[in-house]
Amino acid sequence: MKILFYNHQGKVSGAERIILLILKKLNRSRFEPVMVCPETDTMAAETQELGVPCQTINQFEARFTLHPDELLRYFTSFIKTMRQLRANIRKLQPDLIHANSIRSGLVATTASIGIKIPVIWHLQDELPRHPLSILIRLFAVCSGRIRLMPVSRATGESFRGRIPQLLGKHLQGQIVHNGIELEKFEIDRTNRRRIRTELDLSENELVIGIVGQITPRKGQLELLQTFAATQKQMPSTLLVVGTPVFNRDYLYLEKLIETVKNLGIENRVRFLGARRDVAAIMQSLDALVINSKSEALVLVAIEAMACRTPVIATDVGGTSEIITHKENGWLVSFGNKRALADALATVGSEPELRRQFADEGEKIVASRLNAEHFINQVEDFYRQCTAGEMPAMSKNFATHS
Repeated sequence: MKILFYNHQGKVSGAERIILLILKKLNRSRFEPVMVCPETDTMAAETQELGVPCQTINQFEARFTLHPDELLRYFTSFIKTMRQLRANIRKLQPDLIHANSIRSGLVATTASIGIKIPVIWHLQDELPRHPLSILIRLFAVCSGRIRLMPVSRATGESFRGRIPQLLGKHLQGQIVHNGIELEKFEIDRTNRRRIRTELDLSENELVIGIVGQITPRKGQLELLQTFAATQKQMPSTLLVVGTPVFNRDYLYLEKLIETVKNLGIENRVRFLGARRDVAAIMQSLDALVINSKSEALVLVAIEAMACRTPVIATDVGGTSEIITHKENGWLVSFGNKRALADALATVGSEPELRRQFADEGEKIVASRLNAEHFINQVEDFYRQCTAGEMPAMSKNFATHS
């Protein structure tokens, strides 16, 4: 089966890491992958390093807006990218298209009109509240070729909305939770001491971390404000790991640095930037905080649990599908600073609770959030899509087990 993978941007972030994992682990005796993506940044190069053929086209530039000038520019980009992708579809003649985002799905579905190829929309992000989101849902409902693959139940239900019920139509799809390569997060007992020595942190010092793209959606600013308020009660160190991906987020990073100075916690917060040894850093932490405003399924939570690092996370998107409150992690509502402060204090002060979270989190990742389980589900989903076996999802998306 030939599968054309399409990614609308060239930057590699969380969603691109997942598609690269699929390309790496896919059974090449059964599936023939080919990638189409922009040449800009690293996506094309990383695809080729995996031995997967890659065709490059223009990057699809699009943001949710109602400004006429920007809408015209985005529409022009859509048409140009769509035509280039359609030429590649006709040349490569795939049996299936895997589009790695909602934007990619829009381009791929339009580019393949009249060709009768199933198109997977890999839902790794959530639609914002916006008039254009209504049009996107209508487009998905009216197309008979779209197969949804949300990374969580919450993402699937959020995308579906009320439109299918109002129109008496059904969406087709299957939830496939993301997975990780466990070998990349194997426990190394020397990591804690090595990282702490590098950062001049003591063995017994309480160290909290937040890992991910520097952007307002990840809630670093709100965490800094809450963290500062807890220092008299529970002194600790916060490691901020990550870097801005888009230009506008560099201003946000500057705001974070300024906030640290204004709060007087420069000696308590370390901005580490992008790191290649994220697993080692997570293994040096006493707890990882995920303070996102929205997430489809936060990959770093799975990685932290594989590292036996206790997780404190906002209860958004599909997070509660992998973290059960007070069982294998701690959940708080986004924006509830008191709840977050209580979580930091409780998890930080109770070693036995941290040990429980580490044990239970590690079990869940090993049993159902590993790469092998994930790839088996993806490959079975491909087979169902091309065999016409995909069930209609009228009320609840089924979870692939």
